[in-house]
Amino acid sequence: MILVMDVGNTNIKFGVFKGDVLLESWRISAQKSQTADEIGVTIGNLLAIANLSFKDIDGVIMASVQPALNYTVEHACRYYMDKKPFVVNAEIETGLKFLYTNSEELGADRIANAVAAFNKYGGPCVIVDCGTATTFSAVSADAEFLGGAIAPGIKASADALTEAASKLPKIELIKPKNVIGKSTISNMQSGVINGFTGLINHMLHSVMKECGLKNAKVIATGGLSELIDFDPSFHVIKDRALALFGLKQIYDLNKK
Repeated sequence: MILVMDVGNTNIKFGVFKGDVLLESWRISAQKSQTADEIGVTIGNLLAIANLSFKDIDGVIMASVQPALNYTVEHACRYYMDKKPFVVNAEIETGLKFLYTNSEELGADRIANAVAAFNKYGGPCVIVDCGTATTFSAVSADAEFLGGAIAPGIKASADALTEAASKLPKIELIKPKNVIGKSTISNMQSGVINGFTGLINHMLHSVMKECGLKNAKVIATGGLSELIDFDPSFHVIKDRALALFGLKQIYDLNKK
């Protein structure tokens, strides 16, 4: 079995694959103060809940956008599983050609997303990841990563609004029933959710037009993608475990 780990800015996502089947997946908060023991014990407990153990893990692969956590996670894998994790970077085999000015700047999570989107759903496609940041990644029918765009995240924007305006409260991120709200909270929910819906749909149209990706599939991932009403003209596929599948596919390509 293969353990895949996506270390993000907000959460660490884990998954266990048996062959090409994702048996279980979990997420924990990505705290820089966590120790290797805390991460190791947490992984062990989650595996135990699924009637698995460290002995069942044959290999580990990790994508990270949190350099401060890399050593801690790697140390946990070495100590508790006796496995050195394979770390995703721009130099590894992915099956894609990256048309990026400096591929070393490209986030490992976006690499994993692009690999999974192309292999699972084909190209051309545009991946929208609604996480700590909102990212757009375009992949051609010829397996070329064309580039993309990065916008603020939905939750990060809502939090920034609260911090910058002292009289505005923290809000729950839920879809508003109406565009015109009748309270401060419903006003904020409408502005944030409907505003990002407009941003995302506009960006998708613009990316497809500029890259010539006519009828490209839209692959939406990240938990906050559920808040977005995509333009009905798009062929949208929602896949919250996209990066985990991408990591397993990258592992298979590089396991030698």
